[in-house]
Amino acid sequence: MTSVYYIFFSHGFFCVHVLFFNAMLLQLKIKDFAIIDDLTIKFRPGLNVLTGETGAGKSIVVDAFGLALGERAQTDLIRTGRNETVIEAFLDISAHPVLERLGIPLDDGIILRRNLSSAGKSRAYINDTMINVQTLLEVGETLVDIHGQHEHQSLLSTDNQRTMLDAYAKLTELRASFEKLFHEVQSIKGILSKFRSDLRERNERIELLRFQINEIDSAALKSGEKERLIEEKAILSNLAKLNELTDLAHSLLYSGEGSVQDKLSSAHSAIKEISVIDNSAAEVLGLIEGARPLIDDAVISLRRYKDRYDVDPNRLEEIEDRLDLIKKFEKKYGEGIDSILQFRENAEKELEGLTLSDERLQDIEKTLTAKEMQLNEEALKLSLMRKEAAERLEAEVISALRELAIEKAEFRVAVRECPISPAGIDNIEFLFSANKGEPPKPLSKTASGGELSRIMLALKETFAEVDKIPVLIFDEVDAGIGGRTAESVGISLKKLSKKHQVLCITHLPQIAAMADHHIVIEKAQKQDGVSVKVKEPSQREREEEIARMLSGKITDISVKHAKELIERVS
Repeated sequence: MTSVYYIFFSHGFFCVHVLFFNAMLLQLKIKDFAIIDDLTIKFRPGLNVLTGETGAGKSIVVDAFGLALGERAQTDLIRTGRNETVIEAFLDISAHPVLERLGIPLDDGIILRRNLSSAGKSRAYINDTMINVQTLLEVGETLVDIHGQHEHQSLLSTDNQRTMLDAYAKLTELRASFEKLFHEVQSIKGILSKFRSDLRERNERIELLRFQINEIDSAALKSGEKERLIEEKAILSNLAKLNELTDLAHSLLYSGEGSVQDKLSSAHSAIKEISVIDNSAAEVLGLIEGARPLIDDAVISLRRYKDRYDVDPNRLEEIEDRLDLIKKFEKKYGEGIDSILQFRENAEKELEGLTLSDERLQDIEKTLTAKEMQLNEEALKLSLMRKEAAERLEAEVISALRELAIEKAEFRVAVRECPISPAGIDNIEFLFSANKGEPPKPLSKTASGGELSRIMLALKETFAEVDKIPVLIFDEVDAGIGGRTAESVGISLKKLSKKHQVLCITHLPQIAAMADHHIVIEKAQKQDGVSVKVKEPSQREREEEIARMLSGKITDISVKHAKELIERVS
């Protein structure tokens, strides 16, 4: 297993991935992408070179591979007349932490698959397990690094230059620790700033909360009180009717002429006389005798019930005043007494949080002072290590540029102090001069397209030990160069292929001649339009392809020169 340190930026935060794996791209399958209908390309270790005439579809292959790695999808890349494009990349890999986290088995490797429909729907898979595109991108970024002409702009970014220097200096852990500390300091500063700036508002809030708590407490509200008061109000509001009905019931049962009690006594006497004559009436007599105490109990309960209505004539007014108070509180604090009491509890908790003591404030200020001191120490340490690494990087890049036929090049890494940020106190800028005597200037102002290509290769070669992304793809980064320089670039790519699997799209025969594996991309005419096919050339076919690249046509002389070139650079 190889220990791989991979660095990238995400949403402004510095992230470090430490991965442990070796990987190699074995096969790429493309279906209905741009002018490609159905294409399968196999790759091998070392330097894989893709050649073909202009417009044959070489760069389209790279674009398709980028889609399989999680890059942004565009529906206009779907082949005309088709509803969907499917890209599959098969890589030989024994382990990957992201896949382990997701529980995706590796089996004999992984297949990264991307489906894109004409309706704009995009689906991503790893070994037939559906994942989101962001996860696919996360995995893809650790496996493959694509370098195209557009990447020159990335090389010109000073932020990216600082990242490259930090990777070279193996400062990933230190920088990650520094960034964490920086955000911690910023968080503490934010707490203190808000506390101080909102001091007046805070005091006003404290007074309001205290008033609300005291107001609710003074009301002495009880859970269920509102419902009990509403019930009592209903009774008092109908007191006259209730008294009247109670008196009537009492009269009918007990006190009135011809009451139930009187009639029951008469019935009891009559049945008692019957039972003297007919003993079978004794059962009826027993039932009547049992009813008489029940009537007595009812009369007693009725008297107690009537006593409830003997109330203070002002009680109804008191109840209405209490209900009005509850209604007022409900408008301010929530519907129902339980909600009002909950408001009071929440207000008390907020009050506790706002009443931060001066002692607590001093503790935070002391913490901030200590953290700022630590942050400054870490920033100085980071800066010193960058300056030391910058000198080593300059020497190695200059040496690599010499090998790439920029013999008088000057390369400098300017480390300039800047206000502290999550990245430290350094602005990093790569300076370059192609000619002796000219002072090095920023890459954006001095380097041509061809020079940028070689500078990038020089950096890649220099970073070979720390940049362990296993698969590197170069899409015509050799544009703008030729002759002896092209051969130098080929040698550099060959060196890289000793530590990485390298895929290179090129128009230069000097580079093609150095390939460990040569792939020819051709455009073919079909009934339903143009298509792309791939060919792994025989030795003779390879010589003819390089001959075409040398002279634009295949002749005995150009083939002879191609043979000589292959023999010389092999």
